[in-house]
Amino acid sequence: MEIIKSENLKHVYKTASGEKLALDEINFSINDGEFVAIIGTNGSGKSTLAKHFNALLKPTAGKIFVNGLDTSDEKNLWAIRENVGMVFQNPDNEIVAAIVEDDIAFGLENLGIEPSEIRRRVDLALDTVNMTNYKNFAPSKLSGGQKQRIAIAGAVAMQTKIIVFDEPTAMLDPQGRLEVLNTIKKLHAQGLTIILITHFMEEAATADKIFVMEGGKIIKSGTPHEIFSNVKEIKRLGLDVPVTVELAARLKMPTGILTAKEFIAALKNL
Repeated sequence: MEIIKSENLKHVYKTASGEKLALDEINFSINDGEFVAIIGTNGSGKSTLAKHFNALLKPTAGKIFVNGLDTSDEKNLWAIRENVGMVFQNPDNEIVAAIVEDDIAFGLENLGIEPSEIRRRVDLALDTVNMTNYKNFAPSKLSGGQKQRIAIAGAVAMQTKIIVFDEPTAMLDPQGRLEVLNTIKKLHAQGLTIILITHFMEEAATADKIFVMEGGKIIKSGTPHEIFSNVKEIKRLGLDVPVTVELAARLKMPTGILTAKEFIAALKNL
């Protein structure tokens, strides 16, 4: 079942020098429970598209529907934002409280949720992101990856159906990236719809589907195997490919091999 649908979505920014077309009549759909990665070079429109998923931006033209609700209709904003959580690059910009569990509870308290229900949701969210042992820590004492997991826990506690991650690992070291990616995979396994905007192709390769953006358009979509089967095309767009795909191409093996296990199996058959 479709949970997000775009119809000729267009967005134009007004600048001092005129207008800048950021999204150019995009059409796509995302199914309930799907994990979609969005890739593209800087300026391709990825982050602008992300802000349309929970109506932080409204279409200049066209429509985008979230759970059947038109994002351009003011009366739908509350319901849309209840369903769509956002996690951005820098967790320090999202954390507002001095104690971890207070930060996760912040949104729930603003909604007037009963204290006992807040306690239940905060504990569940902490467990989901494997941060229960840090609930009484000051966020300033945590690593970048741990802070990002706290930001994710805030979205989980709100019981959103969709979480949009806008380059959530861009500022993290490899260990922090792994922690966050494992959390994203866990949320997907629990049935949440995941939208991941990333520059890391190994992260994109874990998704069900990939959208490739260029010049404000989705120029290609498909499974990771389909997208990465044409190494030359991906590189022409200024993007990298997963390491195993790069090695497979250089060894003239079948492309689209994404996991180390698949790569080793194919290598043995050379």
